[in-house]
Amino acid sequence: MSDLSIFAGNSNPVLAERISEHLAKPLGRLKVDCFSDGETQVEIQENVRKQEIFVIQSTCKPVNDNLVELLLLIDAFKRSSASRITAVIPYFGYSRQDKKVSPRVPISAKLIADLLEKAGVHRVITMDLHAGQIQGFFNCPVDNLYAAPIIIDDIKTRYPENMVVVSPDAGGVERARAYAKRLNASLAIIDKRRSAPNEAKAMAIIGDVEDKIALILDDMVDTAGTLTEAASVIMEKGAKEVHAYCTHPVLSGPAIDRINKSSLSSLVVTDTIPLSEEAKQCNKIETLSIAKLVGEAIMRSYRGDSVNSLFV
Repeated sequence: MSDLSIFAGNSNPVLAERISEHLAKPLGRLKVDCFSDGETQVEIQENVRKQEIFVIQSTCKPVNDNLVELLLLIDAFKRSSASRITAVIPYFGYSRQDKKVSPRVPISAKLIADLLEKAGVHRVITMDLHAGQIQGFFNCPVDNLYAAPIIIDDIKTRYPENMVVVSPDAGGVERARAYAKRLNASLAIIDKRRSAPNEAKAMAIIGDVEDKIALILDDMVDTAGTLTEAASVIMEKGAKEVHAYCTHPVLSGPAIDRINKSSLSSLVVTDTIPLSEEAKQCNKIETLSIAKLVGEAIMRSYRGDSVNSLFV
């Protein structure tokens, strides 16, 4: 692996170190500075000529700073004669802006894809995209991994029977159905009506949750409005317990306060986004690591092996 180099931006150093340890490959040396006017400056501090580069950077909060840092790193690798550059973006920011929802708005996810390709990326590895069609916004290959194998293993360990998988809204039904099938569990759906962005009201539940352990599955948790409203409705319908599994812990605004006050017994997330100090203090929140899964995808991509089995 002498021609393989792994670098990490500043967005998620803990995950990057875990991936590095799994691959037994130390992270490459780079320097990221900020000028007094706020501009970001990056410098690669080792030779990367003819190297295959994997740069790990979630575009989470602060979203724009982390995105610009990633673009500058990609450009720096390109101008340093790297042979191929793969952006490993565990959490893909702007993924919720994947279509026009009113006449005069951008399709921001498409613009981000264009910027990454213009910077010089050859491939993207990401996880649980909010909208799968974002893969089609790129002209380069995109490997959209799923946290499902890690989450399913955890669920089977904790809750061997009497489960119902719940989709918190109609948009997540396909995901919830896939989990329910693999867990041999029943399926329920929350009928949710959104009154404004980041505000949700869970109105009713379709399916039987009475006397069952309810597992809410979603790709991300942001302000936790959807999640906590869903938990309340589920408990009102007679569920024994409500637990939630969400890949991306965005956890902005009043999320932690809502979770603490909610009917949720636990919220299990992954480390695609680092938890804030407030989130770390919440004893309802637990974290699973995706480091081995992402590390395996990196290694297979480097060797030219199929990553198909990682999507199952």
